[in-house]
Amino acid sequence: IRAGWLDKNPPQGSYIYQKRWVKLDADYLRYFDSEKDTYSKRLIPVSSISRVSSIGDQKFEVVTNNRNFVFRAENDADRNKWIWTLQQIAEERKSKAPERTLMSLATDTAAEPADKSGFLELRGFKHKLFVVVAGDRVFLYKNAEDYGLGIGITYIEMNVGNVKEVDRRGFDLTTPYRIFSFSADSEQEKEEWVEAMQQSISEALSNSEVAKRIWAVESNRFCADCGSPKPDWASINLCVVICKKCAGEHRGLGPGVTKVRSLKMDRKVWTEELIELFQKFGNVTANQFWAANVPPSEAISPTSSSQERRRFLIAKYREGKYRLYHPLFGNQEELDRALCAAVTTSDLAETQALLFCGASVTCDTGDPQCPTPLALAERSGQRLQMEFLLHNKTSGWFGGWCGAGQSSGRLLSALLCRAEFSRRWCTLQDGVLSYYENDRNTVPNGEIRVEEIVCLVNNPLHAHGAWHSCSGPHEGTFEVYTEADRLYLFGLESPDSAREWLKSIAKSFVHPCAEELVALDFERLGRLHYKGGLTLERAQEGWFALVGSTLHVCSEDGCRQEPLQLRKLQELCDGVWGSTYPPAEPRHAGRTLYIQGERKLDFLGWVHAIQKAAGSSGDTLSEQQLTESDVPLLVDRCIDYITQCGLTSEGIYRKSGQNSKTTSLLEVLQRDARRVCLKEGEHQVDDVANTLKRFFRDLGDGLFTRRWAPDWLWVTALEDEEAKVGEYRQLLAALPPVNRATLKALINHLFRVQCFSGENQMNTHNLAIVFGPTLFQTDGKDYKAGRVVEDLISHYVEIFNVALMSSLLWQVNDQEMKKQQDEITAIMKMREASSSGTQQAGDFICTVYLEEKKTETEQHVKVSATMTAEELTFEILDRRKIVMKEKDYWSCFEVNEREEAERPLHYSEKVL
Repeated sequence: IRAGWLDKNPPQGSYIYQKRWVKLDADYLRYFDSEKDTYSKRLIPVSSISRVSSIGDQKFEVVTNNRNFVFRAENDADRNKWIWTLQQIAEERKSKAPERTLMSLATDTAAEPADKSGFLELRGFKHKLFVVVAGDRVFLYKNAEDYGLGIGITYIEMNVGNVKEVDRRGFDLTTPYRIFSFSADSEQEKEEWVEAMQQSISEALSNSEVAKRIWAVESNRFCADCGSPKPDWASINLCVVICKKCAGEHRGLGPGVTKVRSLKMDRKVWTEELIELFQKFGNVTANQFWAANVPPSEAISPTSSSQERRRFLIAKYREGKYRLYHPLFGNQEELDRALCAAVTTSDLAETQALLFCGASVTCDTGDPQCPTPLALAERSGQRLQMEFLLHNKTSGWFGGWCGAGQSSGRLLSALLCRAEFSRRWCTLQDGVLSYYENDRNTVPNGEIRVEEIVCLVNNPLHAHGAWHSCSGPHEGTFEVYTEADRLYLFGLESPDSAREWLKSIAKSFVHPCAEELVALDFERLGRLHYKGGLTLERAQEGWFALVGSTLHVCSEDGCRQEPLQLRKLQELCDGVWGSTYPPAEPRHAGRTLYIQGERKLDFLGWVHAIQKAAGSSGDTLSEQQLTESDVPLLVDRCIDYITQCGLTSEGIYRKSGQNSKTTSLLEVLQRDARRVCLKEGEHQVDDVANTLKRFFRDLGDGLFTRRWAPDWLWVTALEDEEAKVGEYRQLLAALPPVNRATLKALINHLFRVQCFSGENQMNTHNLAIVFGPTLFQTDGKDYKAGRVVEDLISHYVEIFNVALMSSLLWQVNDQEMKKQQDEITAIMKMREASSSGTQQAGDFICTVYLEEKKTETEQHVKVSATMTAEELTFEILDRRKIVMKEKDYWSCFEVNEREEAERPLHYSEKVL
């Protein structure tokens, strides 16, 4: 509104005036050092100005509720213009219902609340500043009192901002005009500030106008896939509105299947036609096609994991498993003809069904003037049909769904769906489960013979959402799978009632040889074919029960095998359905089990259940994927990587990695650490170290547990070192096995790290400063937590070298210490050789057998890193002076250590 040079009187009342560039807009009166500056030295909300008056000598005074500001103009005329303008603006603000500004947060109850506020250090200022993140701006105040008065230093528009972590407590807010270097009191506080500012940037870059228009349709206010409220993403070719979590999984399907855009940020894509298309189409219409046949057991909710979302979305959109098939499905010519007719009308649902059941968006219409369906829609004036076709011109649909579609229709024929959930009288008698219209009927509506049952599933509470029938809600549900590849869903008033029915049915259909499995509190029980151990020639039938993360197996001869601890699996492989039914392969240490399915529906259910049970299910240590020695696989992966690549990295664990990469890495490791391979070059040491710290910082119940953590801290007060070590030993023995094993692995690792303190500058004390507050999840204001860690590292051998439990896996002895030292030496030699460019030859002496495993057929061969199976075969034949004839075929086989499995190598494959 007005800008110019004025002399500003300092607040102390000095006679020395300072020249300032002053700017007035509708919200603030601000002054700057120069007219080129972007960020002010002080700002005064217009709404807080109560009076502006002349005080002589070209001076005028701006009076606020609690403070006065004196300015001096070059002449009286300029002064009078400033006074008149300020009075006009102030009066306008008072006459209107006050337009509240973000700067008046503390005094204006109707203002938008601050997203985050508190004290931060800012480079260039002697004292901490009071910082407020509010909406799409960040405000700086001298102190909390100024914040209460609304008198600030400056504000930063976050649409030009970028946040970057610098070190453990520091981060930079970078704009094109200046870098603001902040420092928080702790690492956790820093991460909260960074997250708040990143959210502010997102809000600054967003535009909610499109979202509001699309949300005007009620069904669009909830995610089309999981039901989350206020979804602000969309698939513009599928015409579904989705939440942020589902949008992430949609991207994984590829743009050939779904094109994901933000309702708030991707402004250019949202044309008037596309907005109208979403308003007319809506999630209801889309799901009437895509989700017409979703079994309740496969549906997802807002709390579903990433893996569950991915599995569901692949089935829904890529495989088309739940879609409503068009009557013309399978007849390409008729589909194309029907599409050409549909696009000339306003029937978008018909176009959708035709297009996603196989009709070609570029099919030949037979009309030379309008050769494509798009041209037909344009001639007919169907703007929305044109928009829909345009966004689906490159969608990669219609391959290999026939089997899935036919199967899906058949599977659901006997399924009690949510809309059809009705009350039935059921009986279990003489090996037949029958259901009647009511308890007076003598002729059943249907029946299931127990010998046809292949699997029972006990669903968790509310697994299918709020189930209702005429009799009220059903909180307990269970599923019955049959040999005919059908699924029956039953619901009862309580989980106990459902469990009672389930046990009764299980006793009727489970073979007597596996009766002991019925007594277990199983989630899933059924029969499958499997191969295992040394008997891989023939698959045998077995009974399987899944209880939590444990898989119990009972063979057809009644022999119960050792249960599989699924969280300790080394590998879990599952095949792709085709003409045969491939096995799922859970690989435990020293044991591989091949599970084969004969029916698609229940076998896929087993695969999904085993995958879920084998993954991490919570935020406590015992709920993580584990190694054979009870250490979380996530921890083991990080420690192993840092041992190999980061022992000599300066400031290891003190330096912070990039927050975004840390968050991403922690998420994928927690989702399934087995599938993650940390590689030098792809992953930075500091990012991996930060991931490990973040894991322990956020760990539910903590590493030392809430029950025992105060006792660990109390021990630090003891002065007698021997007594202190004794207390630590007792507390170590009291920890749960997984916590004890994890603590041993971590302290062992930190013991290794401090061995290289000359290179990495991280001695025992420095490591304790970092890990004390992290492991005890404290603010680090005192050194008790750090003292515990320092004691554990310093007395590592003494504390972990005592037999207090029957399980001695966590103990340390001289042989183990020597082994660790040898490993470190080997790693360092390898890295020194790598950095100097003098790589080791890398040859291995391998034992190779010719045709039979006998001493006389044994050959010891030096195998290089580049040797192929063909080269190895020729070398062995040459050594044995075997002449190859024209029709001779020789192959090289790789056999695992226990000779449980073997595979032929391709002749061009490298042996190592």
